[in-house]
Amino acid sequence: MSDPTAARPAPDRGGIRVICNDRSGRNSREAEAIDRAMKVLGPEAALYHVKGRDIAETARQAVRDGCATVVAAGGDGTIMAVASALKGSDSALGVLPLGTFNFFARGYGIPEDPERAARIIAGGHSQPIDLGTVNGRVFLNNASIGVYPAILKERETVYRRWGRRRIAAHWSVLKTFWRFRRPLKVELEANGTRRRFRTPLVFAARSAFQLDHFGLQGADCIREGGFAVFVAPDEGRLGLMSDAVRLAVKQMRLGEDFELICTDRMTIHLKRRRQLVACDGEKFTMEGPLEFEMVRNAFRIITPHHADEAVA
Repeated sequence: MSDPTAARPAPDRGGIRVICNDRSGRNSREAEAIDRAMKVLGPEAALYHVKGRDIAETARQAVRDGCATVVAAGGDGTIMAVASALKGSDSALGVLPLGTFNFFARGYGIPEDPERAARIIAGGHSQPIDLGTVNGRVFLNNASIGVYPAILKERETVYRRWGRRRIAAHWSVLKTFWRFRRPLKVELEANGTRRRFRTPLVFAARSAFQLDHFGLQGADCIREGGFAVFVAPDEGRLGLMSDAVRLAVKQMRLGEDFELICTDRMTIHLKRRRQLVACDGEKFTMEGPLEFEMVRNAFRIITPHHADEAVA
């Protein structure tokens, strides 16, 4: 009997729909990348430029229309929005990486070159994917509470004033660390135990590639089908800055700079009723408690043939 979850060609349901954030394609690099990819995909592929808030609904409509492949053209935020719409469907996810880091795509061996990525999409070779969720919201690489969502919030303010520059992003980190004075008081329930923490950051990772990139432990937790959960100690502002430096030089210390918990299900109980949560670089306000769980075989992702055993 054949394994229904084994890698196989994408089902012949018809058509490829490429969904791109309308902010993408405005600069020459992204416009050229999309154009090169569309030439490879050919006339059966239709390109949709939509506003960020409309990406998920556009992907859901593609599923309703019977598209065999729905392509997310963009960074991890765009991919996350499309993935959330494909959960439980028969449509396969194609990825055209246009982000800065592209951890999700790189974890599956999907090249950042648009023509090579498009050829993989056209080939239609797919494999099942497990997804992490927090309160039902899909995330691909990570979800967190504490200082990182605060950095994203501050970064928006800095970008509005100074523009989207790398130095502005670094400044938003330093500014947030300096102002961050109230660590979270949480109770974390996982693996049959419930523990209390006073912490500036709880970070649930689902990308083994990302952890390897930063020299962090925990990739085995992910490869075994769960989350690698990092809980930072409450060391104040100087401790946060020290941790940022250690992370940059890949010298984070297990047991000193963070505690690692491996689990496939977790509940975070909070003092606050509503909490800002970061998912793959996007932020959302959620009602507590925060329920983290895995969704097995959520849908299929198109990958290179050699990536059957890769885990993002």
